[in-house]
Parts: sequence; C-alpha cells; structure tokens
Amino acid sequence: MRDPVPEERAPVTVRVDRWRAGLPPDAWPDGLPASGEVWRRDVFAVAEAYRAGSASPRHLLTTVLAWAYGPIGYGPWRAARSLDADPEGKRLSYALEEVSAPAPDEGVLRTAYRRFRDPDEARLPWLGPGLFTKVLYFVGYRRGVGGVQPLILDRVVASHLPAEAGVGRQNWWSSEEWLAYLRWATEQARVRGVEPDEVEMAIRPGR
Repeated sequence: MRDPVPEERAPVTVRVDRWRAGLPPDAWPDGLPASGEVWRRDVFAVAEAYRAGSASPRHLLTTVLAWAYGPIGYGPWRAARSLDADPEGKRLSYALEEVSAPAPDEGVLRTAYRRFRDPDEARLPWLGPGLFTKVLYFVGYRRGVGGVQPLILDRVVASHLPAEAGVGRQNWWSSEEWLAYLRWATEQARVRGVEPDEVEMAIRPGR
C-alpha cells in the first residue's frame, strides 16, 4: 500500500464501471483501485507515473477528474468532453511541461495556471480553475521541501478562506489570486508546522 497523505480523512467513491464505459479505452489508467475507493495517494501515484513518462496525459486527466467528481453522475460525461478536445494530450502536456520539473517555483506555477485559462494555449472544455488546480496540485506538489506549493482552489475552498488569503468568491480566479492563496497557505503551514496541503484539507470538509 502506498503511503497515506497526511490528514486525508477518507477516499472518494468512484463508479468505476460507469467511468470506464463513458470514456475512450486509451484514457483509463492502470493501477486505480478496482473497488472504486480512490485516495489522494492513488492520484499522486498516477501523477508520478506521468512525470516519469509511464502514464499518458489522458491517464493523468482521467484520474484527477475521477477523484474530483467522485460519485457525481455527470462526471464521466464532462470528463469525456475534456478528453475529446485534447485527443493526444498535447494541450495538457504543454500546460504542465514546467510543473513536472523537480522544483516548480512561483513563476512556473503562474505560467501553468495562465495556460490552462487561455483558449489559445491549453484551456479545455469543462476544465475551469476548480478542476485544473487539482491537476496542478497532483503533478506539481513536492512534499517535504517547503516553500510555495500548488494547491487546490475550488468553490468549497474559496468559500472557507479568510479575506487575508486574497481570493474572491467567484469561481474563475486569476493567477494572482491563486498565488496569493498559495502564499497564505505556505505561511499557515509554517506557523502550524504542517504541509501546505494539510492547510487545504483542514479547510475542506470530508477530504
């Protein structure tokens, strides 16, 4: 069993049969639990395989979206629309090319975020900030190294953030709002003596 992610409370339940039926065969990754109980550690394993070149961009995106949507019925349909718009994974690879480096810095994270928002670069249908920051988190997070780390920013997180985190209540945040949140979480993690993603998980109920 892979090492657990600190403070992760429970897995996400995924209807594996429904997801496999709704997606192209080449998009389903090896190694996801057949039980449909998907932990963050399972998604990190696919992201690590992606960085190593043994999992495709489509495997990565499917894994992150399955974890993100969980049991929500329209998840496979939306994921298929995102995958169909990038059949060879080139747009996703372009967005993530620098984030896959050993130690992505703020400039790299800003560039990747902006690429995901730009329809001329890497934007995909049904993949707004609430989802693509999940992709950035799983590919770019480096546990134990300190500093600013990519974190998930979705409506649930945004609704629980204090004003000093610098994030508005809309759901199409700018790269600068995301970076402000990352800096805030970095400082919170330093004060508490925890990982930055533990700050995010403490904000998010359930997982």
